Amino acid sequence: MNFFEQQDRAQRRTRWLLFLFGLAVLAIVLVMNAIVLVVFGQAEPVAAGEPWLTREFLASNVAVMVWTTVLTVGLIGLGSLYRTLGLRDGGGAVARELGGTRVDGDTRDPLRRRLMNVVEEIAIASGVPVPEVYVLEQEAGINAFAAGYSPDDAAIAVTRGALEQLDRDELQGVVAHEFGHVLNGDMRLNIRLMGMLFGILVMALIGQRVLLAMSLSRNNRNAGGIVAAGVALIVVGYIGLFFGRWIRASVSRQREYLADASAVQFTRQPEGISGALKKIGAAHTELGADTEEVGHMLFASGAVSQMFSTHPPLVQRIQAIEPGFKPEELEAIREQMQKDAQARRVEKDAQAEAQERDRGSTEGPGGLLLNPERLMENIGDPGLSQILGAGLLVAAMPGPLERAAHSDAWGVDVLLYLLISNDPEVRDHQLLRIAGTRGAESESHVRTLLEAEPELRPDLRIPLLEMSFPVLRHRPREERRQLEGLIDELIRADGRVSAFEYATGRLLRRQLRDLEQPERARAGGRDRLARHAAHAQDTLAVLAHHGHPDDPDKARAALRAGVLALAIEEPTDEAIAAALERTADEAAWAEGLDRALEALDALRPADKQTLITAMLATITHGGQTIVAEVELLRAIAASLHVPLPVAEMPAADAE
Repeated sequence: MNFFEQQDRAQRRTRWLLFLFGLAVLAIVLVMNAIVLVVFGQAEPVAAGEPWLTREFLASNVAVMVWTTVLTVGLIGLGSLYRTLGLRDGGGAVARELGGTRVDGDTRDPLRRRLMNVVEEIAIASGVPVPEVYVLEQEAGINAFAAGYSPDDAAIAVTRGALEQLDRDELQGVVAHEFGHVLNGDMRLNIRLMGMLFGILVMALIGQRVLLAMSLSRNNRNAGGIVAAGVALIVVGYIGLFFGRWIRASVSRQREYLADASAVQFTRQPEGISGALKKIGAAHTELGADTEEVGHMLFASGAVSQMFSTHPPLVQRIQAIEPGFKPEELEAIREQMQKDAQARRVEKDAQAEAQERDRGSTEGPGGLLLNPERLMENIGDPGLSQILGAGLLVAAMPGPLERAAHSDAWGVDVLLYLLISNDPEVRDHQLLRIAGTRGAESESHVRTLLEAEPELRPDLRIPLLEMSFPVLRHRPREERRQLEGLIDELIRADGRVSAFEYATGRLLRRQLRDLEQPERARAGGRDRLARHAAHAQDTLAVLAHHGHPDDPDKARAALRAGVLALAIEEPTDEAIAAALERTADEAAWAEGLDRALEALDALRPADKQTLITAMLATITHGGQTIVAEVELLRAIAASLHVPLPVAEMPAADAE
């Protein structure tokens, strides 16, 4: 099942979840009405043995039932809304609630540096923004989770126990598992689960508060009705708890098997993820924080009733990866864990990490030739070659730029550095605009970066951009809006827009806008491709033009190949020529592409798959692909909320 099929399935799961939630609310409303009618219902006395729940009784209590239903539904809805709004800050808010401490991108702690490197490599390989990273310092057990509405506001958190007890392969397996949740669309579902379940459980919380208040009150006369109401709320709340746990378990268990499979696909090292699961099983550790709300988001859960467990049994998960595994082996693993000296492990990791920190001197781009079929297969499911390729890109990043990208003080200035022109006159104008908008310190930072690396290797530009994204999440909203305007000014400083400038600006704007309203970020809509055929053709024309700027014949042939892949209509010579003509204006083509992408983002996942296939057919037509095309492709795919894996280009094709 590929990425686009997963997105379709995620939409169906969401509808199924809403259906189950509706059933749970209906059950709660019925029970609440029954309790209220018993306690507060008004009716004429009936003779012994006669039924009291008669049509007349119900008719005389219509107002009671209506108000009970309205208040119950309203209470659940407000509880869900309150919890969901409380999570608008994204995955970082969930991690901080559980006591997580954010890992600074420029950390020098060897264990945290290793974690950051693993996260960055998998993010760049997957084609998603680098998420925030947190460590649950107070948790000695081995666990992790991913949270957020979308990859743009995601956070990945691991426990201190995972940092200290897992080797690099095992940690990579755990992180890859969490990225599986990110790419499979599970995070948005998890956030919705948290909101919905809180709405259901809030009734029990209110009932408990009512009883507590009555127990502390000195005036308990005529309090029978209030006590009955409190008991009723608790009863209904626990009914909600039953339904809530069942809903959560039914939605979550299968997702864990899929995320485990994704981790194996990412790393091609099943022993990494299975080794982490074995250590969890051997240690018998659970998360100490209150995890009732987030149990479905964790890497592993503790021992609870199988009916309500959000995770399959650990042994079954291990056996799905290693069919020959026997549960008795856990005892030997437990003994080995007890014998391991923590100091020796930390020393070993520090030595390995010191070598990893020196990777910035690696020379030469190297890498893999773009393969359309392989790339489509790896969307949302990157393989080992992508992760190794991303590792090479991170290793080749110049040290000053890597450190600046990870720094809260310099990270935004790295983004501006990427947009500075090689033309001295245009550069001076851009630096003046930076000084006027962000101040002299920001301008000085950009100048320093330009002196350290006057011309960055083309294939490192997008990875550097993605490494800087986490810094944006901690900037005030007004500063982010100001930055968006400054980016547009820098891009248009020379009166034209290059492919890289467009790609950079588009990626930044999408990141900034999704940070503003993360709950609205989407991986698929409901529109069909035929409705937006003109927009799709204009998008392909931009790729064809920038792939063959000096050869109109090749551009026409590339566009024709892409339009044929859309399988909507037979392209005519006139339509091909007109589409390419619209891309000729070096300043206006970007605005047209912006309009097209806004419309195309509403496509169904299956139609997005067709569009991405057509784009790949366009840029690979003729057998030669340049970095400018790949950068545009990454930006367009990101605008469609499709995580395109990294594609390294041969050195000869750099520009």
